[in-house]
Amino acid sequence: MALKRIAAALILLLLILPITGCWDRREMNELGIALAMGIDRVGKNYIVTAQIVKPGQVAAAKGSGSLDAPVVMYKAEGTTIFEAIRKMTTTSPRKIYAAHLRVLLLGEAMARQGIGNALDLLSRDYELRTDFYLLVARGATAEKALNIVSPLERIPANMLFRSIETSEKAWAPVVSITLDDFVNDIVSNGKNPIISGIRIVDGDGDGSSTNILKEIRPRAMLESDGIGVFRNDRLIGWMSEEESKGYNYITNNVKSTVGHISCPGGGHVALEVVLANSKMSGKMVGGRPRLAVDLRVEGSVGEVECRIDLTKISTIQELERRAKETLTRILRSSLNAGQKKFKSDYFGFGNAIHRSNPQAWKQVQKDWDEHFEDAVIDLHVQVKIKRTGTITNSFMEQEE
Repeated sequence: MALKRIAAALILLLLILPITGCWDRREMNELGIALAMGIDRVGKNYIVTAQIVKPGQVAAAKGSGSLDAPVVMYKAEGTTIFEAIRKMTTTSPRKIYAAHLRVLLLGEAMARQGIGNALDLLSRDYELRTDFYLLVARGATAEKALNIVSPLERIPANMLFRSIETSEKAWAPVVSITLDDFVNDIVSNGKNPIISGIRIVDGDGDGSSTNILKEIRPRAMLESDGIGVFRNDRLIGWMSEEESKGYNYITNNVKSTVGHISCPGGGHVALEVVLANSKMSGKMVGGRPRLAVDLRVEGSVGEVECRIDLTKISTIQELERRAKETLTRILRSSLNAGQKKFKSDYFGFGNAIHRSNPQAWKQVQKDWDEHFEDAVIDLHVQVKIKRTGTITNSFMEQEE
C-alpha cells in the first residue's frame, strides 16, 4: 500500500511539473528597458520621464557610425508615480521595465517640496534594484536634464552614471548616493541625507538633438555641481564646491583629487592627493558635544609654477605645512556650513556619539541638530608629500 501511494505521488508530481512556470515571467521583446528616469512635480501631479533603450539602435551602432538616437523618451503625468509609469503604455508599445535603472533624476522644485513619497514606490517595488544613483537637477526639471545628449556616451543614462563615478574618484566634490544610502540616512537619527546635483551648462542651444554629436563643442552639457543638503526628505540648500570637497574629506570619501598651495615667493604648486584617510569621533562633555576629525593625507607634487628647490627637506616641509593650512581651512569651511548655514549634521557625527555612548545619545538624539550647531569640533590634519615627480626642479630654471 505504501509503495502504491509513493508511486501515485510521483506520477502526480510528473504531471504537475510541465504546467508550472515562473508566474511573473516577462519576454524581453515585450519590455521597454529604462536606464534612467526623471520625476518632476506640477501642482498635485507627478510627471515621470523614462529613458528607454532602443535595442535595434544599440546593436546597429557598433561600428556603424550611426547618429540615430539609441534611446527614446516617454513621459506621462499622474496623481501617483505608479500611475504615471503605467500610463506610459498609452504611447509606448512596450511596458516600462526599470529593473536595470542606473540613474533617478529629481527636479529641484520637487526636491524642495519633499521626495519621500516619490521614493516610496521605488523602495517598495520588488522588481527594482535599489543600487541606482540619485541626482537632483539644479535649476531645471528632470525631464529637461534627461534630454541632454553626450558626445562621449551614446546613452545619456550611462553618461550620468559614469560621470558621477569618475568625478567622485578623481575630483572629490561629488558623492554617489544610491536609494539605499538615502533611505538609511533618513531613518538614522545621527545623519541627514545628501544628494549630488547636476546642472545644464552652455545651454544656448538644443542639447537634446543628436546633431551635437557632429560638433566639437556641444551646445549644452551636464556637469556635476555641488552636493544638496536635505532635512528629512526636503532639499534645503547646496554646498559650494569647497564645502562639498570638505564633506568628502571628513566622511572619508576622497579617493583622489588635486589642489594648489601658494609658494613662499609667489606662484603655486599643484598637489595631487593619492591617499586620504579620515576618522570622525565624538563624545558628550558637560552636556555639550565634543567632536573631532582626524585626517591623514599623502600627496605628490604635480605642477610647480615657482622657484623652489624640491631637493631640500626644508622645502618639502614648508609645502606640507601650507597644504595642512589649506586642508584645515577647507574642512572648517565645510563644518561651518553644516553648523551655521544649514544647521544640519549631514556628516554623521551623531552616529559617532551613538557608538561612543549610547546612553548619552538617547538624551540628545531627538534634537541632535540643535546640539550639533553648538558643538566644539577639533581638527587634526597631517600631510605628507611622498613624491615630487620624475624631475626635481622646474626645467625653466635650467633654461634661465
